[in-house]
Amino acid sequence: MWEQIRANRRRSILLITIMAVVLALMGYTAGENIVGPGGGVIGLLVGLVIWAVQMMVYLTSAESILLNHAYAQELKREDSPRLFNVVDEMRLASGLEFMPRIYLVDDPAPNAFAVGRNPETTAIAVTSGLVHRLNRDELQGVIAHETAHLKNRDAQFMTLAAVMLGSIVILAEIVRRWTWYGGRGRSRSNSRGGDGGQAQAIILLLGLVFAILGPLMAQLLYFACSRKREFLADACGSQYTRYPEGLASALEKISQAASTSSFASKATAPLFIVNPLYAGGDEPDSVFSSHPSTAQRIRVLRSMAGASLADYEEAYRRAMGGGLIGRGSLGSAPQQSIRAPSNEGPIETRHDAQNIIHRAHGYLPVQCSCGLKFSVPEGYEEDHIRCVRCGNLLPVPAAVPPPETAAAAPPVITRAQPPLQYKRQGHGWESFRCQCGRTIQVSPGFVAPYIYCNNCGREIQVT
Repeated sequence: MWEQIRANRRRSILLITIMAVVLALMGYTAGENIVGPGGGVIGLLVGLVIWAVQMMVYLTSAESILLNHAYAQELKREDSPRLFNVVDEMRLASGLEFMPRIYLVDDPAPNAFAVGRNPETTAIAVTSGLVHRLNRDELQGVIAHETAHLKNRDAQFMTLAAVMLGSIVILAEIVRRWTWYGGRGRSRSNSRGGDGGQAQAIILLLGLVFAILGPLMAQLLYFACSRKREFLADACGSQYTRYPEGLASALEKISQAASTSSFASKATAPLFIVNPLYAGGDEPDSVFSSHPSTAQRIRVLRSMAGASLADYEEAYRRAMGGGLIGRGSLGSAPQQSIRAPSNEGPIETRHDAQNIIHRAHGYLPVQCSCGLKFSVPEGYEEDHIRCVRCGNLLPVPAAVPPPETAAAAPPVITRAQPPLQYKRQGHGWESFRCQCGRTIQVSPGFVAPYIYCNNCGREIQVT
């Protein structure tokens, strides 16, 4: 897909240039309106400052902001080995040189997105609803789609475009507020000032037009590029999995979900595999859509005769008209037949997915003899908790000092103190509390004799 990567770079430069011009014009007219005649340069500088701040955010912490906004929790391989296996399979199939980090979002609506400017910050995030609603073939199709976004540099571009769009929206909001609260009186006074007043009124009108149309134009460009990238990612995803029906079935389930994602917004919607702001149906297909019609995407995938890029191109031409993939990419892509389905179910149950989320958030599992299971949040200060069903007082799992040093333990926790002790209750996942209050987790494969608390550094012997 080298042709598409190169084309993406050209489109990225063009889009960012157009957005920069829109931002500069908005800044100039805002300065003329707010500061007065000759203030356009000041407005332009303000616009550049807003853009520079947004770019600093993009270059330093854009991915973490997006992931934190979604309350995503990074997973380790032992948290969900089968999810890591699926991601690793698609990484190898795509030729991606690095392993992206994997995040899980606690949300019942199935969806996924990818972010990343470089290999160190690249990540794929999936919702808990996705891992227990989709079977393995469907999940593989979604992961392949997101891997294609990383391989084709789409995630890098869409993150940058979102930053540029954010700069334009912020400046437009400044202009709109000033026009509403301060511009009307000033325009009336200027209208009595002859030709100068008329010129100022025209500039005021232009500023208002840019404030309204500038973000709209930028958003249309942003969405237009996003729609074509979704088709290309579908084509690549089909090639990586060699099973187009898996992705088609996944798109069908995601688009028909009964609830929308609680953490999504218009700015982040183009990052997802399906628009997360629509539930129980397809997103309207228009220039204002962040994604192409899901029904069209499914129709193309299900009309493929094989699993190669050429098969997708042929199916796309029949369904949509016109071409999508460049001749060079089509000529170099191998022919691939569609493989048989694996017939494997979901990689996690709903209960397992919820347990992964609880572990990631530091919850302590407690089970009463009456059969009730519940979770104690990290930061709970008491040593015991009462069962809400039967009233039994239950101990909170915790590491404790050795008996001979329990009475002499000083209040300040340092590395010099004797190690704490924790006795395992079984061979599965276990969570317990350090004396500093931080939740410690031990995986089923943990065999070391001790572990250190990431918060206070205290050594804890595990027996």
